[in-house]
Amino acid sequence: MCGAAVSGVWLSRYAVAVHRLTRGIGDTVFYGADGQPWFRLDEQRHDVSLDDISPDLQHAVVAIEDHRFYHHPGIDPIGLGRAVVRDVRGGGRKEGGSTLTQQLARTIFLSNVKTYGRKIKEAGLALLIEAQLSKKQILEFYLNRVYLSAGVYGVETMSQHLFRKPARAITLPEAAFIAGLIRAPSALSPWSNYDGALERSHLVLSQMRAQGLITPEQEEAARRARPRIQLYRQPTDPRAGFAKEFLRQQFRNEFGGDNPPDWQVHTAFLPAVQDAAERAVMGGLDRLRRQGLEAALVAIDPATGDILAMVGGANYAKSTYNRAVRSKRQPGSAFKPLVYAAALAKGYSPVSVLTNLQHVSAPSDPEWSPRSEHEQPDQLTLRAALLESNNPAAADLQQRIGSRAVLRLAGDAGLNGLPDVPSLALGTGVVSPLDLTAAYTMFAADGQIARPRGVISVFDSGGRQVFDQPVQREQILSPAIAFQMTSMLRDVVERGTGAPARALGVRGAVAGKTGTTDDYRDAWFVGYSTSVVVGVWVGFDQPASIGRDAYGARVALPIWADFMKRTAKQLPPRDFDIPPGIHGEELCSVSYLAPVDGCPIYTEYFKDGDSVPTALCPIHRGSLKQRASRAIEGFFRGIGGKIAGIFRRK
Repeated sequence: MCGAAVSGVWLSRYAVAVHRLTRGIGDTVFYGADGQPWFRLDEQRHDVSLDDISPDLQHAVVAIEDHRFYHHPGIDPIGLGRAVVRDVRGGGRKEGGSTLTQQLARTIFLSNVKTYGRKIKEAGLALLIEAQLSKKQILEFYLNRVYLSAGVYGVETMSQHLFRKPARAITLPEAAFIAGLIRAPSALSPWSNYDGALERSHLVLSQMRAQGLITPEQEEAARRARPRIQLYRQPTDPRAGFAKEFLRQQFRNEFGGDNPPDWQVHTAFLPAVQDAAERAVMGGLDRLRRQGLEAALVAIDPATGDILAMVGGANYAKSTYNRAVRSKRQPGSAFKPLVYAAALAKGYSPVSVLTNLQHVSAPSDPEWSPRSEHEQPDQLTLRAALLESNNPAAADLQQRIGSRAVLRLAGDAGLNGLPDVPSLALGTGVVSPLDLTAAYTMFAADGQIARPRGVISVFDSGGRQVFDQPVQREQILSPAIAFQMTSMLRDVVERGTGAPARALGVRGAVAGKTGTTDDYRDAWFVGYSTSVVVGVWVGFDQPASIGRDAYGARVALPIWADFMKRTAKQLPPRDFDIPPGIHGEELCSVSYLAPVDGCPIYTEYFKDGDSVPTALCPIHRGSLKQRASRAIEGFFRGIGGKIAGIFRRK
């Protein structure tokens, strides 16, 4: 009784949906995070009437896909029975037995998931469609909606792509060629498997001849022809192309290649922010004036993981390869914050001192040593080392805490498959711009990593939610450590390698890190405010030097700065909140010790358990009392050292 009631409700709901088809088929529409319609799932599709589709193409599709189309009520008992027998004999599902009407029902209302429940729904919908639509309407809808490979839906669009002419003008060999793609559009894509598509078209011709739709002479002549196809034509409107195709692919990953009507896909992207990202990348590459140079930009809300904008290259119309997602490159020094964060988690503080930095090597490879850009000091605090992006200090720190700690944190942050080598701290693994940007959300969001999301929710034509992607956050650092890292990375922007950001007009509380790889092959800047984390990569697809002195600060950071300025009103930065367990102490910003009169002062932040420096700054003069205190302190330190030396000799 309950099952009958559920079935009744289901049938009545879909009966209404099928009735809407009498007014035509809508499209799946993607919405921006501003709540406004943004783009359609298939912006290329062009619906035409059945009279504008070649009779040869109509006959070819019916012959190969459903030759009893004009004689069954939506399901074909003969074809279905044959399919069941073959499935039983073959030990599994070998043949679908779906009619054109069932395929249309699946395309419009269901997913591609192969279950018996879906087949039952598919059959019920096919009967409803046949009851309310004519065969001509069904065939017209089918030919306008069918997926034919390479992101192309509908025979009119495919005809234009393949042959540069409308569907009404194609020849018999061309009609068979298109009809043959329906069964396996990906495997038989004519741009990657022409011979397979041609062989399948011969089977179509054979079926047409066997059903009396063409003569043997027409079949033979068509078999001798080799339809000449054109190069794949990219979409004419490249605006936000990388972002839109990324979202379309996320939708297809969940719902297959079908294009359901009147569905709503709500995304995390803000179209205005996306436009700012496109302009920033375009302007940055124009300034660099290097032929073939590419760039990628990703902007993520650290509180939710929402991808607010994505640019995957210089020009979507010329190359649809999304470097923001698919390209894996060395991050260089942009990886170092993960090493420092792992050290803070091991009990270090921002002013812990690394010593003997002039003699850093790898125990497993004594001949290897990290290279320093400038004269190498023998000791540095963690803050000073990160400030100047010192390579020996980062490599030494990795050895002190162990590479496992670094790899564990990187893995928790979504950076997997990195090598366990001494140069790991210098960014010699490979990461995508999306993954590295997402990793930085842990610094901006109190130690919580926010997993990136593009599609947030999907609603079908009846308003039912059929997909939901909730916010996914995971605590992988304590808030205190995340705040210490933010304090250090703010220093990088204020007076370190990221200082050009201020000269370029970026205001407010921001933090970030530059990255440059060997021979200037990759330039990075990943920076953030409380509102957004933005990663920028610049380089060539085939790694090559960008140019002389092409540091991340000169190449990638200006793009980041341009984006941050363009979005300052939409994504305003506010002060980073100091979490519990953190206390501030005034120190000298040169010596990182207790200040004396004349010291430039800054506030250092210590977490519970950190050691606070008590020694007075030896660099600045200070008052008479302070100088005397230092002298006494130095005297006792010297006495202590001599006593310790006596015991060591014994």
